[in-house]
Amino acid sequence: MPTPTKGPRLGGGPAHERLILANLATQLFEHRSITTTEAKAKRLRPFAEQLITKAKRGDLANRRRVMQTIRDKSVVHFLFTEIAPAMAEREGGYTRIVKIGPRKGDNAPMAVIQLVLEPLSAKQATVREAEKATAASAPAAEETPEVAVEETDDTAATDAEAPAADAEAGSVAQPDTLPEDGEGKA
Repeated sequence: MPTPTKGPRLGGGPAHERLILANLATQLFEHRSITTTEAKAKRLRPFAEQLITKAKRGDLANRRRVMQTIRDKSVVHFLFTEIAPAMAEREGGYTRIVKIGPRKGDNAPMAVIQLVLEPLSAKQATVREAEKATAASAPAAEETPEVAVEETDDTAATDAEAPAADAEAGSVAQPDTLPEDGEGKA
């Protein structure tokens, strides 16, 4: 569980707060979306995301750690078999908090916390493909300078012929190097 904040806790004591968060997480995984107060939603978010991260690892030790928090075996099974594979591509941000209007009875600010089960957007998928392509082309980039060196040797003869062709066309050829005494610098 993340480091508890200073000051008043949900429900009064630290043990009660742990029970509240465990019950909220159980309901979140069971229903995929719950309505609660903003304070409870903000406290639940990192707690639930850590449980999902443990479920993504999928080994027995992490299953037992999750079972210490969520006592319902069917919810834990659903978390490990349904939710964790759906979140496999995500590196974080498994939940979303949407603020809604205040509660009618006591005017408490309310929010809906829900699991983000949609696949990654096309933009994020494109960025990941580009990163993979650059990682794959890095070894190929090391090979390309050798090929480029061979090409520059072949083009050296054509570069010598190019000023002569420019002179025939009536244009003045520019020198390839700058003067060493600093002339021509802006």
